[in-house]
Amino acid sequence: MLRTTGDDGPVSAPRQRDDAAVQRYAEQFGNVLAESGWPRMSARAFAAILSSEEGRLTAAELSELLKASPAAISGAVNYLVQLRLATREREPGSRRDVYVVQDDFWFQSMMSRDRSLTRWEEILRQMLEVTGDKTASDRRIRATIGFVEFIQEEVEGLSERWIKRKAEIDARLKAEADS
Repeated sequence: MLRTTGDDGPVSAPRQRDDAAVQRYAEQFGNVLAESGWPRMSARAFAAILSSEEGRLTAAELSELLKASPAAISGAVNYLVQLRLATREREPGSRRDVYVVQDDFWFQSMMSRDRSLTRWEEILRQMLEVTGDKTASDRRIRATIGFVEFIQEEVEGLSERWIKRKAEIDARLKAEADS
């Protein structure tokens, strides 16, 4: 069992996968994501792929699992691919797309958002040049630029800390697999 807190207490016996329970919790996780602003079907599809044994499902498998139309699944996975939370792959010799959640999907998603923040800052600085000094919009835009700069600095620090933490987690997972 993975312990991300560094707890050195006794390790419990290996757990068996309970597919019905996994599906229930995945549905709950999808609902939590939807409540936080994700499109509902994308949230459900993401949770289903994430919790699948292989971390990969076809559109047909998602449609069956979520009891949703192919059109709904298509829109959901396109959203996930656009945000880099999932990738679209093709199995060799098959015409079916497989949607995959990579191990580092959160990191990749954050890094793509960091690039978006850079673009936001560039446009905001251009806007600042034409708002006029000491106007209400000048103050709002300056405050927004300050916030974007702060977030970019924090993301950079988080990225560096995550790379170190991920190496620790990977080492623990490997040690568990080897034992």
